[in-house]
Amino acid sequence: MTPQNMLPACKVDAVFVGAVAVLVDDSRSSAIVKTAVTGAVQLTDEGLVGDAHADLQAHGGPDKALHLFPAEHYATLQRAFPAACNLLPGGLGENITTRGLTEDTVCIGDIFALGAARLQVTQPRTPCWKIDRRAGCEGIAAYIAEHGCTGWHFRVLMPGAISAGDSLAHLERPVGSVPLARFWRTVRTPRPLPAALSQLAVTPGLSPEWVRKLHERIERLR
Repeated sequence: MTPQNMLPACKVDAVFVGAVAVLVDDSRSSAIVKTAVTGAVQLTDEGLVGDAHADLQAHGGPDKALHLFPAEHYATLQRAFPAACNLLPGGLGENITTRGLTEDTVCIGDIFALGAARLQVTQPRTPCWKIDRRAGCEGIAAYIAEHGCTGWHFRVLMPGAISAGDSLAHLERPVGSVPLARFWRTVRTPRPLPAALSQLAVTPGLSPEWVRKLHERIERLR
């Protein structure tokens, strides 16, 4: 990777974990409510020790072991939804927050060091109804999807302990990597060119789930 493709290191502001619980004013369960961890927490292939998921088909697993949401996005969401609650770091169910990295600069396939662990970006987060429920305001998930301020998921290449204050250092960008913002814009296009989706499907590091989704959409478009 050439020096111009290296991203500056940034600090992890906080690490969050949560248990499955019934949502306020709702009969459904979720682990979107998370609390900050004091000290080191072990990061395994499946995620942070002590972090749970209510819907194992939609959340968690090796390709969604850790979720990062850029802290900068909260100011944008607060301006767009001033009556919402819990729009502060940790409020939307992420595991770590940072400042200085966004979907415009981070690519699927990027490899990072965090504490004793090594991570690879696999896919953007797909916002769901639980975001609106957590914030007590309708339309936030749709806004996140429209504007691409989704955050992203990592797989764990090497497990290890992580903690707030650790440096998230960019190590490698595979040839053919695609910025998260461009990936999201393309998949959100109503009728993208099959060739564009085919290019995304071979992105290094992309989760198998998204590879399957892209091939299925290519077939529908054809």
